[in-house]
Amino acid sequence: MSRRQPPPSARAFLHSLAPGALVSTTVIGFDGHDVVVDLDGDAGHHALGRIPRHELSWHHVPDPAAFAPAGHRLTAEIRGIDHDKGLVRLSSKICEDPELRSYLGQVRPGRRVSGTITSIHPFGVFVRLDGEPPHPVHPAVGFIRIPYLSWTHFDRPEDVVRPGQRVRVEIVVADDHNGEVVVSLRDTQEDPMLRFADRVGETVTGRITNVVPFGVFVQVTNDGIIGLLHKDDLTADAAEAPDVTVGDMMTVRVDEVDLPRRRVALSLVRHHA
Repeated sequence: MSRRQPPPSARAFLHSLAPGALVSTTVIGFDGHDVVVDLDGDAGHHALGRIPRHELSWHHVPDPAAFAPAGHRLTAEIRGIDHDKGLVRLSSKICEDPELRSYLGQVRPGRRVSGTITSIHPFGVFVRLDGEPPHPVHPAVGFIRIPYLSWTHFDRPEDVVRPGQRVRVEIVVADDHNGEVVVSLRDTQEDPMLRFADRVGETVTGRITNVVPFGVFVQVTNDGIIGLLHKDDLTADAAEAPDVTVGDMMTVRVDEVDLPRRRVALSLVRHHA
């Protein structure tokens, strides 16, 4: 059975739309937790749109039908267009706060800005960027994801930053879904791995930070560079556990620095009598 195509007038209207544009809609029904709307077009043209529950409002919406009953008017932003199905994916929550929407639209990746750490969580760090508008639900608009905190290994975000700390960060992207500006503290700092790449072939002394079934990890610099020494280099018997523990010091040779994968390969330096 062939897929039902939208009528020619609806197809023409869909082709006149673009992601990011604002449209006026009328709620006409519900499909599960999604709100189905009719998009108003010029010259009486119409198209169907769908707003998922999580895109209705920045605040939790337990009952979409109560939040936006049939006949309710909503302004929404176009997120995507399915021309085959004649359906427009929409978000109305981004239109609840015009100031925030405008701010996100002016964000330029790569620009460096200043801000203040407001709160720290296992999933990331909120930072109030200078000049940002208030966020409807989050502690701040700026957000540092865990990998963007530091080039070097750390156990907890609190080991890198603290609430109230002033920071200089680099903008990564505007996240319209969460109403956030993803920023990086790491990218404002020199990558120690770049310097360490020049040390291939050198012999260094480091401390074992972790023992795993396939080898040991050794911290070889004060700024946190960690390399892997394979088990085969520690014992001739594959079934035998290496006689080493976390905290032991080892002398190793830097065999390879893989910058794209951020990996350091080490080999054991044996001292002969």
